[in-house]
Amino acid sequence: MSGRLVREGYSGTGPGDITPDGCAVELYTRLSVGDEPDVIAGAVPAGSSILELGCGAGRVTHPLLRRGFAVTAVDESAQMLEQVRGARTVQSPIESLDLGDETFDVVMLASFLVHSGDHQVRDGMLRTCRRYVRDGGVVLIQREGEGRHTDLPHERVDPAGYTVRIVSSEPVGDGVHSVHAQYDFDDARWTQTFLSRPLSKERFEGYLAAAGLRVDRYLTDDGAWVRALPE
Repeated sequence: MSGRLVREGYSGTGPGDITPDGCAVELYTRLSVGDEPDVIAGAVPAGSSILELGCGAGRVTHPLLRRGFAVTAVDESAQMLEQVRGARTVQSPIESLDLGDETFDVVMLASFLVHSGDHQVRDGMLRTCRRYVRDGGVVLIQREGEGRHTDLPHERVDPAGYTVRIVSSEPVGDGVHSVHAQYDFDDARWTQTFLSRPLSKERFEGYLAAAGLRVDRYLTDDGAWVRALPE
């Protein structure tokens, strides 16, 4: 990890390569997929072309491919993209993605990336969503559910046997929190520290509107998955 560019406010520990935003590549290859593919498949037409922004190691990409979607997977980490199989891959920061005049049936921004602590980065991500969704297409966004930054620490034991623990979420100014997460497996432990800006529904929807998007409906009871449409 020596000489690695580390993004300010982000860090990670544990075996293997760790990206500048603190994500451990091996960890992301081990994380199981939950109900995300079901939520996505239920919100868009079968066989849609999907632009997946921030695909990581393909945790959601691969199930979508198996369901018959055509996925273009974007991530800024070459190490993450090396784990993706069967999809077209593009290495780029989301906010500066340049695919020319291409558009897609579905643009997906998952992994709570809309909660970036940097206003310019968040706004750039949402502009990318709007730029690449075709007329009549949809944008799927994953946002933080209620209570993510309160009543800590809390933990979840995944059915696969590992434990995800949100250890702390501390305000660091300008409405941003520094979040510390821990992932415990039988044979390894990873940690990640990252910046997150909690957003009320009103603020979230306001940022979408500024990018030319509007909420069509919330797809899950906790409000974490959102179906948005281009204005």
